[in-house]
Amino acid sequence: MSTNSRTAPRICPLCEATCGLILTIEGTSVTGARGDRDDVFSQGFICPKGAAFGGLDADPDRLRTPLIRTDGVLREASWEEAFDAIAARVPALIEEHGPQSVGVVLGNPNVHTMAGALYPPVLLKTLRTRNVFTASTLDQMPKHVASGLLFGDAHAIAVPDLDRTDHLLLIGANPLESNGSLCTAPDFPGKLKALRRRGGTLTVIDPRRTRTARLADRHVAIRPGADALLLAALAHVLIEEKLADPGPLAGHLDGLDELTQALQEFTPESVTAACDIDAATIRTLARELAAAPTAAVYGRIGSCTVEHGTLASWLVDVLNILTGNLDRPGGALFPLSATARAPRPAAPGKGFSLGRWASRVSGHPEAKGELPMAALSEEIETPGEGRIRALLVIAANPVLSAPDGDRLDRALAGGLDFMVSVDPYLNETSRHADVVLPPPPPSQSAHFDFAFNSFAVRNQVRYSRPAVPLDADRMDESEILARLVLAVGGMHGAPPHTVDDLVIDTALTAAGAPKELAGELSGTSGPERRLDLMLRLGPYDLTLDRLLAHPHGIDLGPLEPRVPQLLKTRSGRVELFPAPIAADLPRLRRALDQERAGLVLVGRRHLRSNNSWLHNVAALSGGSNVCTLQIHPKDAARIGLVDGATARIKAAGGEIEAPAEVTDAVREGVVSLPHGWGHGRPGTRMSVASATPGVNVNQLLDGTLLDPLSGTAVLNAVPVSVTALA
Repeated sequence: MSTNSRTAPRICPLCEATCGLILTIEGTSVTGARGDRDDVFSQGFICPKGAAFGGLDADPDRLRTPLIRTDGVLREASWEEAFDAIAARVPALIEEHGPQSVGVVLGNPNVHTMAGALYPPVLLKTLRTRNVFTASTLDQMPKHVASGLLFGDAHAIAVPDLDRTDHLLLIGANPLESNGSLCTAPDFPGKLKALRRRGGTLTVIDPRRTRTARLADRHVAIRPGADALLLAALAHVLIEEKLADPGPLAGHLDGLDELTQALQEFTPESVTAACDIDAATIRTLARELAAAPTAAVYGRIGSCTVEHGTLASWLVDVLNILTGNLDRPGGALFPLSATARAPRPAAPGKGFSLGRWASRVSGHPEAKGELPMAALSEEIETPGEGRIRALLVIAANPVLSAPDGDRLDRALAGGLDFMVSVDPYLNETSRHADVVLPPPPPSQSAHFDFAFNSFAVRNQVRYSRPAVPLDADRMDESEILARLVLAVGGMHGAPPHTVDDLVIDTALTAAGAPKELAGELSGTSGPERRLDLMLRLGPYDLTLDRLLAHPHGIDLGPLEPRVPQLLKTRSGRVELFPAPIAADLPRLRRALDQERAGLVLVGRRHLRSNNSWLHNVAALSGGSNVCTLQIHPKDAARIGLVDGATARIKAAGGEIEAPAEVTDAVREGVVSLPHGWGHGRPGTRMSVASATPGVNVNQLLDGTLLDPLSGTAVLNAVPVSVTALA
């Protein structure tokens, strides 16, 4: 380290694990990153993504200044020009065509930044549009819907108590590659190994022999898409063999008798053919769950992005409830973040509703205030009142991440009057924008994990101020989004802190707190003042000043039981068998008799990637981070496909070609392609990604396959045909 070097702590924003880093900085450049051993949560753990922080931060392809489309060509412009253009176009379109003429697309990087958590809700309230599309309907919405129906709160998601459980059953999850999802846990691999060392049991249910599956005591290679059937059969066994014992939760349950009746048909024998798992194994899995001193069932992307994703997500919690492990140390518990509202006395709440409105063209019901991302194209293309004419895309690349990207590509190119993209790259989606607003690199941004602290396996709180001063020609992401709110809301030209002041005033009123508290808030920016207020109104009696005095975070202790206080259902109880679930169960029963498809497609995760947004970092490219079609040797031999040869994959949405990777890591009858690739479209400025573009797996989907309760696209267990190219 040179004499000009210094170090700075920073929370990693590149996946859900939120590890603490120590950055090495020379001048204004990040030259290294290592794990922060003093971090109260991650304790020094780091993955390849965190180690590559400097490469992402200094990527020369990142945009520095706004771009504006003039005569069909994007050119560099000043920040004033960019916001002037937005203020001139969006309010005028709303005035002429109404608020539904504007759509908003939010990508998952929003939950990885402080600004992305604070300002989009204000933007949506300002616009008053119902045309809201997010990455949730491409991954996690089934879990939100299930939690909303069970507990009355779509954000009340129980996470496995990894450090204390005796038995962990994972279904559709590969945390050794993903680092966890809706379960924030630095060093997930280490926690699973610690479980094994203390004599615990790890069971993995996955059609692929993933790195996580190789670590397990038992790997069950289920037929893709049958997750809900297997989970229903496990619950059936618990009830049939009188192994179900909800424990202290029993007094807070409604619907147990109705659930018992509804699951009678889902015997292990009835689901065997669909799951391709013998009945004896299913009964053993259920008995092991019931017999363990403590246990947790955890399901993620693989069990969410299937035809019965909401039912599978609901059944995960049903199993935790029936075994007495929900809201119990060592089972599955509800985190309490430092910025959550202070717990209220147990009482009935407003509950959770689905389908309060529907999409204009196909009538898809909303879920959690959102419409299916798969419906975005038709909402732009189809003429009529309420057609989306302007689109605001914040940290999203749906051309790659949503089904049928070619159709969406055409809709963005020719179907909009105006488009704004907030993105650091000119990528497959932002290349269509009329205005591109680039946020600064992460070293120049403050960081607080509002979302992920709500899913953390231990209560803690950490905050990072910018490690490097903001470059003179850049604008802070919080200011970008605040100015965007003002520009579309008819307040263009007002100072950005106007947005924060309005939010603080509203929050004080809602909390019944004295307005004088606004003058006591500390912080050097609007976002810091808002964070200070949330900490003060939260459950731990914290302040921003106290948090700043602990640069490696404050440990708030292990997760604790929170029922019944967290319940917001109308009954004030856990509603075990809600009406929308009951109405969807016949569809699951019909799946027992469905003809099995030939080859089916599943996705896969890469440790050195995160959807589509890290493929331009040279340090993370290559190695295992490649776009190949994994196929079982027997299937490859039948097709005449050899390792490394080009395979053509066809499905309802189109066809693509990819190199074959012949491996017994996938079960017979299954092929696998990674998500987030397909960087070969013209007009982008991502030199590393475009050099090894891969193919877009979502182009195989036509967008018609959705989980009806959540509107989530079916991305896994999709029937495909595979042929070998000569």
